[in-house]
Amino acid sequence: MKIVPVHEAAGSVLCHDLTQIVPGEFKGAAFKKGHILREEDIPRLLDMGKEHIYVWEMHSGLLHENDAADRIARAAAGGGLELSGPNEGKIDLVAKADGLLKVNVEALYEINESAETVLVTLHSNQTVRKGRVVAGTRIIPLVIEEGKIGRIENICRKSAPVIEIKPLHPLSAGIVVTGSEVYSGRVKDRFGPVVKGKLEDLGCRVMGPALVSDRIEFIVEAVAKFLGAGAEMICVTGGMSVDPDDVTPAGIRAAGGRVVTYGAPVLPGAMFMLAYIGLIPVLGLPGCVMYHKTSIFDLILPRVLAGEEITRADFVRLAHGGLCVSCEECRYPNCSFGKNA
Repeated sequence: MKIVPVHEAAGSVLCHDLTQIVPGEFKGAAFKKGHILREEDIPRLLDMGKEHIYVWEMHSGLLHENDAADRIARAAAGGGLELSGPNEGKIDLVAKADGLLKVNVEALYEINESAETVLVTLHSNQTVRKGRVVAGTRIIPLVIEEGKIGRIENICRKSAPVIEIKPLHPLSAGIVVTGSEVYSGRVKDRFGPVVKGKLEDLGCRVMGPALVSDRIEFIVEAVAKFLGAGAEMICVTGGMSVDPDDVTPAGIRAAGGRVVTYGAPVLPGAMFMLAYIGLIPVLGLPGCVMYHKTSIFDLILPRVLAGEEITRADFVRLAHGGLCVSCEECRYPNCSFGKNA
């Protein structure tokens, strides 16, 4: 720090808050620590009785906190993000549109190995709405060596993008509802409307539902009809357990499905199936999707719509955070469910 006359302070960086008191009107920080003084600030400082002030003695190779945060944010931000601020040295990364948040977690850890820099995010692989703050960054000291920010920029270049919002691409989705009791009309279909609502909430065009009995050949026929009509995704509901009458997994395989997983370490949703017919994803949905407000369907559907080809390894990683505790009032996605990092 150094003391400078107020008349010579323009362009300097304040070391501490400067409090102003106007009896009966105002008491607070007229200028905050880190503020870069401007010529137009000088009269107010003089009115506050300040003729000399403490400022940072900036040297070549040092960055002010605002500049450092700006460089970190710009290096880490991928598509679908815009920057706010800076506000008291912090910059937020904000979603420009609805989409799927993706975070390179290993790169994030590497960036935060320095005790002088902070980059924090929401959990990866969750849907976010336009305007949602998904990350924030700042440095701990008021100034930092430029080389330390250069190190972070190098990490971001190697791992780009560290943070991004993937747009969701709504698909034409066929729904096949299995169950002899529904097909015969003995029981009203409650599964189709739930799936239809979740698909439409993410912008998908719904085809069907097609009601079929618990027979493999009927499932194959319904899937083939949807594919012929241009379906880009197919959801097959019910009949996912190991009971003899539950033939949905066999029907998906018989329709040409290349199975990625049958079974997932997620509750609710353990009997989930993901398969592909060519490039078309086929989702086998267990009964829990019908009566649980949130299930594995809510974790996987946005990733499918973001164009990701999901692997068995992706499902394995869902085990950490894959337990829904069925809160009395569902708070998903603002909860631990599906947050595996």
